[in-house]
Amino acid sequence: MAVKQRTKSTPSDALPHPGQANALSNISPGDIEVLFDAIPDVLFFVKDEQGRYTHVNITMVRRLGLKSRSEVIGKRVSDVYPSGLSAAYARQDAQVLAGEIIENLLELQIFPNRAPGWCLTCKRPLFIDSKIMGVVGISRDLGLPDSRGPIYEQLRLALTYLSEHFSENVRMQTLMDITGFSESKLQRYFRQVFQLTPQQMLTRLRIQMAMHRVRGDESVASIGQACGFSDQSAFTRQFKAMVGMTPSDYRTLLRKEAST
Repeated sequence: MAVKQRTKSTPSDALPHPGQANALSNISPGDIEVLFDAIPDVLFFVKDEQGRYTHVNITMVRRLGLKSRSEVIGKRVSDVYPSGLSAAYARQDAQVLAGEIIENLLELQIFPNRAPGWCLTCKRPLFIDSKIMGVVGISRDLGLPDSRGPIYEQLRLALTYLSEHFSENVRMQTLMDITGFSESKLQRYFRQVFQLTPQQMLTRLRIQMAMHRVRGDESVASIGQACGFSDQSAFTRQFKAMVGMTPSDYRTLLRKEAST
């Protein structure tokens, strides 16, 4: 499947980098917590390095069947969620604490009636003084399994395939075979749920992995090739469009902040 190149980026397209996180370090997560209290279909949470909740919005408290934030703060996912959900959440946290970004992950969450429902989860490392000190994230409601469940499950399978094969030349036909959708339906459902086409999602997954690998000592060319870009110039263009700087500049920034 060919990857469409994006010619420009907007602030909402750009992925955050440690320098941006540090610039906002004086903003209390508690202030953000209160804002998310007003959004009933979004869960907001912050966790420390040990996976313990430090901040949650009231929506999450109510979904867990609890009465106050104090019943969640200091606990881990295994303390408040069923084992079938908590194990997956804990694995995600470990990935984020290692420097990865989780974007638009289609998964199950607990809905107001305590039944499982579909959501899109985003998680990012929480940087303090250029070091990863925790996880910050949100989960946005989509729908109950008995409403559009089959569509969500099929999209989840497609997204899982893209995540596992991002470095390969993924064919649209493969995604159509996995989901059972026609090409037009596949494109339409991806846009409706993720606000991205399958091609754009694949590019985003590749850039996210490149952001993680650039922390090491691999050459930029090697990273681009390992992440599915056969052409280094195309890799650099896509990286700059999403991150706001070239891979080399991003590496320089990371090393500069790590030394301060």
